[in-house]
Amino acid sequence: MKITNFSIARPVFTMVTMALFLLLGFVSLTNIPLKLIPDIDPPIAAVVTSYDDAGPEEVVEQISRPMEQNLSTVGGLNNISTISMEGQSLTILEFSWTTSIDDVENDIITSMNQVPLPNDAGQPQFIKFDPAQFPIIQLSLSSDNGGDMQALVEDLERDLLRVDGVATIDLMGDAVEEISVTLDQEALEENNLVQSDIVQVLQTHNITAPGGVVEDGGDELTTRVLFELGSLEDIENIVVTETITEEEETETVTLSEVAEVERGPEPTDIITRTNQEDAILLSVQQQADANTAGVASEVMAELDELLETGDYEDLQADVLFNQGEFIEDAISNVALALIGGGIIAMVVLFFFLRSFKTPLLIGIAIPFSVIVTFVLLYFTNFSLNIMTLGGLALGIGMLVDNSIVVIENIYRHLSMKKSPRQAAADGTKEVATAITASTLTTISVFLPVVFISGIVGNLFREFALTVSFSLLASLAVALTVVPMIASRWLKAPKEDVEEKRQKSRFITFFDKTARWSLKNRMIVFLVTVALLIAGGFGITTVGTQFLPATDESFLQIEVENETGTPLDTTFEDVQAIEEVLDEHGEIEAYTSVTGSGGDQGPMAEGTQGNQAVVYVTMVPVGERDISTIDFGEEIRRDVENAAPDAEVNLAVEASFGGDPNTFSFDLTDQDPVQLQEVAEDLLAEFEDMPEFTEVTNTYEETTPELQVLIDEEAAREEGLTPAEIAEAVDTNTRGAFATQIVTEQNDVLEVNVRLAEEFTEDVEALEDLLLRNQEGEFVALNEVADIERGEGPETINRINQEESVQFSLTYSTDYNLGEINQLVDDTVEDYGLPSGTTLSYTGDQQLLDDAISDLTLALILAVVFVYFVMAAQFESLKYPLVVMFTVPLVLIGVTLSLTLTRTPISVTAFIGLIVLVGIVVNNSIVLVDYINRQKEYGLKSYDAIVEGVKDRARPILMTASTTILALIPLAMGLGEGSEIQQPLAITVIGGMVSATFLTLVLIPVVYSFFDKETRNLNKKYMTPDGQIVPAYLLEDSYRKEDGASRKHFSIESEDRPLDKAELNDFYKGMDDELDPAFKEATSAEEAGDESEFLTERREDKDTSKMSKEELLEVLEELIKRNKKE
Repeated sequence: MKITNFSIARPVFTMVTMALFLLLGFVSLTNIPLKLIPDIDPPIAAVVTSYDDAGPEEVVEQISRPMEQNLSTVGGLNNISTISMEGQSLTILEFSWTTSIDDVENDIITSMNQVPLPNDAGQPQFIKFDPAQFPIIQLSLSSDNGGDMQALVEDLERDLLRVDGVATIDLMGDAVEEISVTLDQEALEENNLVQSDIVQVLQTHNITAPGGVVEDGGDELTTRVLFELGSLEDIENIVVTETITEEEETETVTLSEVAEVERGPEPTDIITRTNQEDAILLSVQQQADANTAGVASEVMAELDELLETGDYEDLQADVLFNQGEFIEDAISNVALALIGGGIIAMVVLFFFLRSFKTPLLIGIAIPFSVIVTFVLLYFTNFSLNIMTLGGLALGIGMLVDNSIVVIENIYRHLSMKKSPRQAAADGTKEVATAITASTLTTISVFLPVVFISGIVGNLFREFALTVSFSLLASLAVALTVVPMIASRWLKAPKEDVEEKRQKSRFITFFDKTARWSLKNRMIVFLVTVALLIAGGFGITTVGTQFLPATDESFLQIEVENETGTPLDTTFEDVQAIEEVLDEHGEIEAYTSVTGSGGDQGPMAEGTQGNQAVVYVTMVPVGERDISTIDFGEEIRRDVENAAPDAEVNLAVEASFGGDPNTFSFDLTDQDPVQLQEVAEDLLAEFEDMPEFTEVTNTYEETTPELQVLIDEEAAREEGLTPAEIAEAVDTNTRGAFATQIVTEQNDVLEVNVRLAEEFTEDVEALEDLLLRNQEGEFVALNEVADIERGEGPETINRINQEESVQFSLTYSTDYNLGEINQLVDDTVEDYGLPSGTTLSYTGDQQLLDDAISDLTLALILAVVFVYFVMAAQFESLKYPLVVMFTVPLVLIGVTLSLTLTRTPISVTAFIGLIVLVGIVVNNSIVLVDYINRQKEYGLKSYDAIVEGVKDRARPILMTASTTILALIPLAMGLGEGSEIQQPLAITVIGGMVSATFLTLVLIPVVYSFFDKETRNLNKKYMTPDGQIVPAYLLEDSYRKEDGASRKHFSIESEDRPLDKAELNDFYKGMDDELDPAFKEATSAEEAGDESEFLTERREDKDTSKMSKEELLEVLEELIKRNKKE
């Protein structure tokens, strides 16, 4: 090739170019951001609409249904679901992965704004899913000096917000200070006041308003009206009303006379603790375009520095979650697997080549290809993540394949007494087409992966391109750098290495193997088919899963008592669970959140008084002998026993994929009564099954409530409307925000007005709540309404405009997703869903179903693309078919490896299967290409096949060994983040092992059937003296030049010689140009002298005493002489 000749002729240019790429690679590496996984932009949006004081049923009718009808017309929408809860409607829009949310955002906003909503409903808010909304760091802060803790935490929050890349910091469990105005209902009644009057007075006495422009001395000045409250005294002294005394004097009534004004923490019903100590939780969120690992590292460095200062000496910080640290650990583990694989590949080369120079020369391909790949990653805006580094780790063993083939062939040419430069040029040129084709076939299998949509496509697109980049770089090294260095470094062997190699046991073994295979073709085929059938059956037994769960050392324990259970009771359950956790050394820290909290990201589940969440942080993976999932199963019973009256659920947190060991599905129906019946029946069915540790559905979720039933007639008689009653109950039980003030210390405090606690703690007190009608008269609530205790749905779920119930089944780690899917299928089939009720899978099963359909198409396309590339290389449609027989062989090894390691079929395992299509054909390509070249050099097909196996066995085993052994560190799955790539590595190793060894046996057999010379390989002829001769030795030379078919006589048995009639038929069937000597032999046969002719040609030696090899030599001499004549 010209590029090879140029590289050999211009070594300095080649080396400088190589150094330039290495420099660019190092610069690129320092600028590539670190992330856990590639950026994923799910096509999911949401619309949130508030409807204060409305129950779930009212929210459905007034908000959710109209929203569904309008938004369902937006293009690209796959599913629309709504969750209606008290005071709020959440509409979730799921689009196809080919749809960009940015493209449909305007359509969504237009549609939601056209929905006819009640007057008191809030403005709908559009929300786009953003992964940056989730915290990257979560801290637990505590202090021995509780009084100053709040101020310390707030100061720390301000300091950490200054770190570059930090977007927001949220606090949970902090005591937010406020100005509380607690009203005295009797005093209010005496002064003819109600809560709304107080709120209005506070608002009108704390005002900053702009005015117009006024000229002063020629200057135009803007005016501003100020009347601001700045202290408790200012608030207490506000005049709220005036009264007329008996003496008809006007007296003012201040706020302090009808209410108690205090500064203190806002009322809260949440308890946060870390390791059984009171704590405040701090969550850090990054900016959307920030480098997660970099921001996390800077935040932790700043935190360490701040905690060492005197200002924060009383503050202790425990790290509950640090995604940046996990990312760094995960990437380090994959990088170590990459480096370990490269070292193993070099060891393999030293083992096979038994020299120092050659392995080093071949090993150049590894670091150079990897570093050049960094350049391409930088310019394609990829990040360094477990997928891109996983791609490099997968390809690390393949990076030397091309160089191995080139060096092997250069050595062969050196043994022909060629100069090093000529040997480098000729040796590279001879295999350039083959290694280019093999590289392109490997790359071609990734083309379909690039076009896969969904989360799988997003995850593996960078993986596929990274492998492709590295392989292209390795091809460039093999065609340029390797021959250039070889031309100046390698020398011709002092001894005839080729002759010595041909006589080695290694070559002799493969020579015998090839000949045996060709002789026993049907046995080879039958054994292969049997193994394939066994492999096909075995692959159905290993089970399935979507993606392996990563062990991020984070466990979540959810506690739920019956709705209405007071906070104190739930807190007792939490304390009992904390005692259990405290006994385990595998736990680094645990944090509990009991009660209702605000939206603090994943750290807050929006729990209520009957609910709690305990977050468990495990010690690093390397410091414990049990996985987080197994640990959860181990402590499950103890935790459940600690809170016997509560429902306890353990879940492992993962960055991607669904909840591990959780199977979910939806039931939908237009008839809510029928849906309820089916949901209850299936719930009972699944709860009785031992495979499930927990079974829940959304139909169960109801909440007790006090229902204020308004007596419309009584209300009308008292001069009150239902709306006025509802507003009064709401504001008096919730409290009302009036205004906010700024103190002299620049503290910003809310001013909230509420009645005494007795009105929210005692139903009888609530019944005595005084309402003021339009005439200014006071009416007790119980005079216009009845208060009853009842239950209502906590949420109402709908999917695609139908009522729905969502099931969540947590199953034991003894089962996999495929087994549970089959169990659910069988159960539902036996039950028999009524007409109108449909079941659809969600979660991991839905993701797996979608992925498998895409990956199956990708696998088919990969096979087609590989065939097309090979057809272009061989300029033939026949030889690519020969090579493609290698592909099914991977099934044998894949089944065995997955079964032995108990690895279910997952998306990553399927990706490994696709990768194998491009890898395993490479060895067959090199083998078939070499056989064809040997035929071009004049060898017969049979000899070319045998020579091909003998000469290519060593490089084939070398390249396969480097690929297989280099993947072992990745297949071991050591450390955080390695789980995602482990099934892929196991799949590739298994498939490579079976395909490599069977390639050297099966492909020669397949080739022999496709080749004209060896197609009838087992047809035999017998010579006049009784020797058996394979037909292919004769038929090729005795075929007419015009292509006319010949009629040859053959026998099926080797046990008897031909009789005279059969012998005559045999020779009559020969072509007219047959050597006259054969005709003489016919006459001699008829005269009874069967061996006269052959004896004369072998210097009077009796052919009856010749070996078969000697006889074949005689026949070949005759054939050659006949051609000359």
